[in-house]
Amino acid sequence: MSQLVRIDKDYASWIEELSQRYRRSQIKAATHVNSEMLQFYWSLGKDIVTLKAESRWGEKILKYVSADLQVKLPGIKGLSETSIGYAKRFYTLYNKHFTIHPQAVGELQESAIWRIPWGHHRYIIDKFFNAPEKAMFFVKKTLENGWSRNILLNFMDTDLYERQGKAISNFKTSLPAPQSDLAQEMTKDPYKFDFLAMTEGHREKELKDALEINIRDFLLELGTGFAYMGREYRIVIGQTEKFIDMLFYNLNLRCYVVVEIKTGKFDSEYIGQFGTYVAAANHILKKDMDNPTLGLLICKSKDNVLAQYALESSNQPIGISEYELSKLYPTNFKGTLPSIEDIENELK
Repeated sequence: MSQLVRIDKDYASWIEELSQRYRRSQIKAATHVNSEMLQFYWSLGKDIVTLKAESRWGEKILKYVSADLQVKLPGIKGLSETSIGYAKRFYTLYNKHFTIHPQAVGELQESAIWRIPWGHHRYIIDKFFNAPEKAMFFVKKTLENGWSRNILLNFMDTDLYERQGKAISNFKTSLPAPQSDLAQEMTKDPYKFDFLAMTEGHREKELKDALEINIRDFLLELGTGFAYMGREYRIVIGQTEKFIDMLFYNLNLRCYVVVEIKTGKFDSEYIGQFGTYVAAANHILKKDMDNPTLGLLICKSKDNVLAQYALESSNQPIGISEYELSKLYPTNFKGTLPSIEDIENELK
């Protein structure tokens, strides 16, 4: 049923109140599950450190712990060797903070670190493992603003800490708003239950909107033959309706250019979907006089090896970075298409 049954105003008000009550319950449940999971990882990391497990049982001990726990707890996710390694780093990083600020040790159980998802912590650990003050700053900022993982990833590369780091002194932990990206990602965590499913938030979409507008303007201002065909460009593939983030036509290259924006880290699965868009443009939009369609996939960050392997799996001309662009396009095309670095520098 796509539309609400509206008997009268009182009934409609009651349905709205029920939906809000359910969402609050979802978030409370998600927050509790998340906190318990993080406290387990903390205790696991603490054990590894205090028992000096790697010195005592060898450098492969994390692999053995993972294998043995999965025997004892079959079907439980989150016990891989990688996750256990992160558990050790999770404890080590934030324990540094509490060591620096011994007065905060008594507040450990109420700390903000228990209130953001594990995936957020992994990003923070990777970026600020040797900077506990910065790590805690971004933990608090994430909770304060309800940042999704991708929003956090973008802000970690700014000078936000240098500009605001000392301003946070009386931060109050609280439940994220029901509509925030953080609440959404907390409930989408793979370790949660179907009860915790929620609808998409808005802030990440706002970031993507801003990126698309900046990239569109940047490409048009280059003066290298880009003509803007549209945003959220509708294309019908068979009986399936799809929407391309941005579509351009390059007059110099005489080809369509499909642009897709990802606010997070590159994932190999993007290539399959994006390659479909490029192929569809060739079949549906390209005329005999046109050259093959080019694809420009713009992500916040990427693993170069993963990106290379992913590109090798596709026969479509897709660029993820300047290196791949220069490899895929003839030499005389280099000055026509901007590199990903050019675009990112423009957006900074």
